[in-house]
Amino acid sequence: MIKAGPPRLEQIFQTYIPPLFFVTICTIHRQKIGDVEAAYHAFEAYVRRARDEFGVGVERYLIMPDHMHLFVRGGGDFKLVQWVNGLRRAISVALGTSKKRPLWQPGFFDHVLRNDESYSQKWEYVCENPVRAELVVRADDWPYQGELVVIDRA
Repeated sequence: MIKAGPPRLEQIFQTYIPPLFFVTICTIHRQKIGDVEAAYHAFEAYVRRARDEFGVGVERYLIMPDHMHLFVRGGGDFKLVQWVNGLRRAISVALGTSKKRPLWQPGFFDHVLRNDESYSQKWEYVCENPVRAELVVRADDWPYQGELVVIDRA
């Protein structure tokens, strides 16, 4: 009879946790989004649909007039590039932008977070963006930010 593997194998072969990405998406030439509120509603609709249909979780996010930041995690088959392209397309459609005059710069910045400290440092920087841009006095006053799901950062 073959017994189960030694208990130490659980320490070596740990369960795979999909990566948590910190993503920054910018408009082309940092042009201002004409209707940030419409972009915000399109963002939330896309993210909620991705959560409900595909198990993609967006935790904290912030939408500025010329860029956005978010923390996202998908399942094992999650393709970040396709997801971001879909998000940009959804916002562009909601704002009525055309392919002749694109809204988003090609590509985006992504970083895999390795621990909770990195997450906290990134969020502290991000949430102060509207204050640094002199759009609000307090970071909490910026209306185009939120937290949609709680993502395990263990």
